Amino acid sequence: MIGLPFIYAIAGATFAAYALINLFDRTNRKRVGSAAFWGLIALSFIAGNRLGDFGNGLLVIALATIAGLGGIGRSGGATTTPEERRSEAVRRGNRLFLPALIIPGAALIGTLAFRHFPTLVDPKQVTLASLTLGVLIALVAMFLWLRPTPLAPYREGRRLMDSIGWAALLPQMLASLGAVFALAGVGKVVGGIAAQAIPSGSLIGAALAYGLGMVLFTMIMGNAFAAFPVMIAAIGVPLLIQGHHGDPAIVAAVGMLTGFCGTMMTPMAANFNLVPAALLDLRDRYGVIRAQAPTALLLLMVNIGLLYYLGFR
Repeated sequence: MIGLPFIYAIAGATFAAYALINLFDRTNRKRVGSAAFWGLIALSFIAGNRLGDFGNGLLVIALATIAGLGGIGRSGGATTTPEERRSEAVRRGNRLFLPALIIPGAALIGTLAFRHFPTLVDPKQVTLASLTLGVLIALVAMFLWLRPTPLAPYREGRRLMDSIGWAALLPQMLASLGAVFALAGVGKVVGGIAAQAIPSGSLIGAALAYGLGMVLFTMIMGNAFAAFPVMIAAIGVPLLIQGHHGDPAIVAAVGMLTGFCGTMMTPMAANFNLVPAALLDLRDRYGVIRAQAPTALLLLMVNIGLLYYLGFR
């Protein structure tokens, strides 16, 4: 059965390849630190369930130490030149997007199809398994079409990951932070404050507090996955679902979409907003955020409206 062990094994093998390539890359002045960082991530995916809580805690501390001391470096090795990439882009045109489009297409088809084959794919991990298979199918298609060297995808992937650095781990870390906040009872505290501020029985007030709270907590914590456990426990469940009999699926889904509006407006979401600015050599470090903010505010109003009109029929 295809489930989390298969998905983690693929991810772990990929990070292990990045670690080995870095280790033997003498053009990277920090090759040992880079290899150790990506190697530890590979270890967490491959054997994290065997390390136990204490072992995984030590692993996280080691990752933070390497990143905090500036142990991750970028390779100075040769890659394709801008002229070569431009020439290939002109020659192949928009067909270059086909391998990338295979991934979401396979994820959608697999999510719908694999539910009918519970013995083949873990029903709880259908989407992740489909996404992983989509990546593998796209990789095979790329090899058959573009015929790169066997290590080219890993070298280019390593180059991108070295450019992003430790920020690549922010989604996982922040999602974990949200779970910690939820277990610590932060949601109950926020819910108590919200209950005093929202007029009794006001659906629009509760919807506004939920939407704005998702945005605010996302901007503070840097990720909607981290904000969601807090806000669903504080307002989503007690006020919207139980108090106003809202549809749980719509409340949860629209809440997450609303949180992503906060992601578009915060430097805390460094992997989404600051890293692209660095990779594109933008003069304005916050240029991505400034460009996204108007759209984010418009989507915020739309999402609150959708929640109000669709979630409480």
